[in-house]
Amino acid sequence: MPKITAARVIVTCPGRNFVTLKIETDSGVHGLGDATLNGRELAVVSYLADHVVPSLIGRDAHRIEDIWQYLYKGAYWRRGPVTMSAIAAVDTALWDIKAKIAGLPLYQLLGGASREGCMVYGHANGRDIDETVDNALRYQSEGYKAVRIQSGVPGLASTYGVSGDRYFYEPADGALPTENLWSTSKYLRSVPPLFEAARDKLGWDVHLLHDVHHRLTPIEAGRLGKDLEPYRPFWLEDATPAENPEAFRLIRQHTTTPLAVGEIFNSVWDAKQLIEQQLIDYIRATVVHAGGITHLRRIAALADLYQVRTGCHGATDLSPVCMAAALHFGLSVPNFGVQEYMRHTPETDAVFPHAYTFANGMMHPGEAPGLGVEIDEDLAAKYEYKRASLPVNRLEDGTMWSW
Repeated sequence: MPKITAARVIVTCPGRNFVTLKIETDSGVHGLGDATLNGRELAVVSYLADHVVPSLIGRDAHRIEDIWQYLYKGAYWRRGPVTMSAIAAVDTALWDIKAKIAGLPLYQLLGGASREGCMVYGHANGRDIDETVDNALRYQSEGYKAVRIQSGVPGLASTYGVSGDRYFYEPADGALPTENLWSTSKYLRSVPPLFEAARDKLGWDVHLLHDVHHRLTPIEAGRLGKDLEPYRPFWLEDATPAENPEAFRLIRQHTTTPLAVGEIFNSVWDAKQLIEQQLIDYIRATVVHAGGITHLRRIAALADLYQVRTGCHGATDLSPVCMAAALHFGLSVPNFGVQEYMRHTPETDAVFPHAYTFANGMMHPGEAPGLGVEIDEDLAAKYEYKRASLPVNRLEDGTMWSW
């Protein structure tokens, strides 16, 4: 059995902060896990270094399920983004080790491929509708079969999802949170014309997605979903905060637009009612924030019973380690739906050389043993941590709102 001999937390900032756990074994095989929690990275670093790593030394690296249960049940204080991101890092690293020892890409250990590749969606954005649609046309010309469209809102100085770069979007834009102003009424007037223009220019052979980012009440979300029905959105994401699952029942009563939620979910318990009562169509929980591959497979298995498909979060706050894990997971599960793909910067790709590839609107994790991702520690050390916070939102009258 491969015994864990060491585990180290590596923090690097090649354009944005990433937290990586490296587990080493007496067999000479090591594994990597992503532990990045955007805007709260050092909380996970402390949780791993001070509480988790000391308890791993000497354990059998092959006992993935037992170690998962030990870290979850043994902590007493269960769930939450910090705990589950730390558990995810350990879990992913152990799967990486197991697959490397087997000499197989990870997806083969998860049951093999269920498809030829994972359809991904890109992020088209712009200051106005024309700029967003032009951006979406570029993605379409590059082979993307699915594109998320986000546009600036007339009368608002800034809008979620709109950046100055067509590929790279990092919302954590200051050492302390910047404050943005939000108007629901102005936003609701802007989205249907965006979809109308996109359908007119892109046609019907590309999937169009949109992220509300938890900013609407249920009835407002129902109205928006109904307004967008003629344009057949692939999904409406995070239409309202999901702390109260019943909110999605109200949305369901007013629209047939597919609903996606879950990028901030930590466990199957967050998704249980939404899935079992078929209040959503896509579950967006991801490897790093939902307890790793082991736990995400449980969420997917439950979702499969109710014809709910996966649509894992995949923004640039997830490192290439997590992207690789998501692709191995997505390639293997029967109810895969789509994978978010926001490209990393060249600096990040250099720190994390990887085997996954993009072609014809799909990604594949590659055939390298394990995850197929490594970390160049010497290069990583050149990029020191920089404190960065996500923005906050206020309504135009000053009321705090969901960002």
